[in-house]
Amino acid sequence: MAQLPANTADAFHRGRFWLVQPKDTGHRAGADALILAAAVPTDFAGRLADFGAGAGAAAMAVVSRCANAEAVLVESEPEMAHFARLTLNHPQNASLRERASLLVADVTLAGEDRERAGLGRNAFDFIIMNPPFNAASDRASPDVIRQKAHVMADGMFEDWIKSAAAVLRSRGGIAIIARPQSIGAILAAMDGRFGGAEIVPVHAHAERNAIRIVVRAWRGTRAPLSLMPPLVLHEGSDNRFSARAEAINAGAASLLGD
Repeated sequence: MAQLPANTADAFHRGRFWLVQPKDTGHRAGADALILAAAVPTDFAGRLADFGAGAGAAAMAVVSRCANAEAVLVESEPEMAHFARLTLNHPQNASLRERASLLVADVTLAGEDRERAGLGRNAFDFIIMNPPFNAASDRASPDVIRQKAHVMADGMFEDWIKSAAAVLRSRGGIAIIARPQSIGAILAAMDGRFGGAEIVPVHAHAERNAIRIVVRAWRGTRAPLSLMPPLVLHEGSDNRFSARAEAINAGAASLLGD
């Protein structure tokens, strides 16, 4: 591999885990990854896969908060997979390393190809995903790595959610963070595969429109959809984090209170 771009090592969850990520190129993790990870119940004790893990922020946030969870970082892009390896091998992550691993694989593979890549049927108890959510018509970044991380392919939600359903055990969970305009595509892809969807709108400020949604659902149930109370990130004239957002950022709370 060619020499990696300049990178940084950044502390998350108040220093309980560190992320090695590109400095000026590719995708840099932030609040989205921590909010997504917070959708996993605190007492989760199974095997989780982070689809499109990037450098590993969301998966590491899960094993940081959920003491008995194991996570597999699933990433297909070689550059970001290498950053994920650096994250797993970072000295500050030594206490979490035994419960986290990397799988370089394309989550859009199907059938036997998917299984040969290491994504076996019924292999996981929970899937999280922060997929690319910019439309191809949006202004594309000239940075190739960042563009791959941010721009969705046609049928992406269908492909990713279909794979999630195939690799999850019965009653396994899925959580997705995306833009609000993707809600129709997400629910359509979940239809017949997942039920009991809980939708959490995420607002930068209470008086503004939602900027993200988190959808959590369960394999093999027909429970109805629920629209949950919103997460408001900032409050006050100084733009400080709300108490709830601050607790999620610190890895001290779950998104849905479980």
